[in-house]
Amino acid sequence: MVSAVEQMAANTSWAQLAKASDLRSRILFTLGLLIVCRLGTFIPVPGIDGTALRDFMEGAASGLGGILSMFTGGALGRMGIFALGIMPYISASIIVQLLTSMVPSLEQLKKEGDAGRKKINQYTRYGTVALATLQAYGLAASLEAGELVTDPGLYFRVSCVITLVGGTMFMMWLGDQITSRGIGNGISLIIFVGIIAEIPAALAQFLSQGRSGAISPAVIVGVFIMVALVIAFVVFMERALRKIHIQYPRRQVGMKVYDGGSSHLPIKVNPAGVIPAIFASSLLLLPTTISTFSGSQTGPVMSTLLAYFGPGQPLYLAFFIGMIVFFAYFYTFNVSFKPDEVADNLKNQNGFVPGIRPGKKTAEYLEYVTNRILVLGSAYLAAVCLLPEVLRSQFAIPFYFGGTSVLIVVSVTMDTIQQVQSHLLAHQYEGLIEKSQLRGKGKKRARKGPSRR
Repeated sequence: MVSAVEQMAANTSWAQLAKASDLRSRILFTLGLLIVCRLGTFIPVPGIDGTALRDFMEGAASGLGGILSMFTGGALGRMGIFALGIMPYISASIIVQLLTSMVPSLEQLKKEGDAGRKKINQYTRYGTVALATLQAYGLAASLEAGELVTDPGLYFRVSCVITLVGGTMFMMWLGDQITSRGIGNGISLIIFVGIIAEIPAALAQFLSQGRSGAISPAVIVGVFIMVALVIAFVVFMERALRKIHIQYPRRQVGMKVYDGGSSHLPIKVNPAGVIPAIFASSLLLLPTTISTFSGSQTGPVMSTLLAYFGPGQPLYLAFFIGMIVFFAYFYTFNVSFKPDEVADNLKNQNGFVPGIRPGKKTAEYLEYVTNRILVLGSAYLAAVCLLPEVLRSQFAIPFYFGGTSVLIVVSVTMDTIQQVQSHLLAHQYEGLIEKSQLRGKGKKRARKGPSRR
């Protein structure tokens, strides 16, 4: 049986988008701030040798520089003021989430409601400043070591650190503004726009190699078909849920007895999202990135690591799969879905799984179900991330095409559509109630009883 909410969502008309003035202003506000984010990627940091930097980034594209350039929308390759992007904030958020699940004082702070969340957000911002400062200083030192600076020295390092940290904090503020005054998901939308902005240039480079004969037309057609199939597969898996039936007993309020209701607890097939893929990619590409920055000073140990753990090598792919599976389980049970907390919440709300005793037995059952689901979820993540890696190594695709970017683009697109639909639902609320026949009118109105004399 279709619920009332699903019936209202099905009757939502996208034609009403032009009449929803509040939603239209939110969309325009979001687009304006995203344009500001893109403009900042083209404003260079003072003191950078543009020609030397361009040549250097071409060699670093196969390492961590490729991932960072993807997340920053090409700002790292141009060394713009937003070169660090929003990644320090994301890293700080992940670290604080992990610490919240491990440190009792932070875990208690999380349970204190809005005040606790504000305190945790404040700690996240402090961590963002610290991480951005470290990354900016390391980037400035690397630029000097690579002779990519016109006037190296203390003045350049200080100005570079201040500029990059300020750019990161400004992007974080823009993300908060999009979340509160736009259509939501500000940080995700900034990353989404950065990835999308690099696709036209990469696609033109890919097609130009097809015209020159470096890549056969069959490979080009196969890549486009594969991308379409991967996107459809990601959409299907991101919407896949395992629903656990929850029953609530009868309750008595005063002289009235209310029947027990039923609901379901949804568990996503991929509760960890894109976090395992980001962690695994960053760790496995560190040897390539270190060798890129060290130049010709690569030792025998680093040469051996590059020979066996270079992108596309069998050991690299095997460890890539292992790290994705490990982080999928680790992040799910420590951050995104804790069976003990869910079982305690159900017990406090007098809810129970039919046939399972509340409390510890429910937590064990939820852990058992989640473990079985994660077998499929981690395999799905590994397949999506592994297929582009094999494609790049076997067919020499000239741009960074990773499963991480596909996961981010598809997830953010689906989430943004849901946000817009929720705003439309609020705008058409009265009409949808009438259309869905949730409140009778006309002949369906309740008859008035006989008037009392």
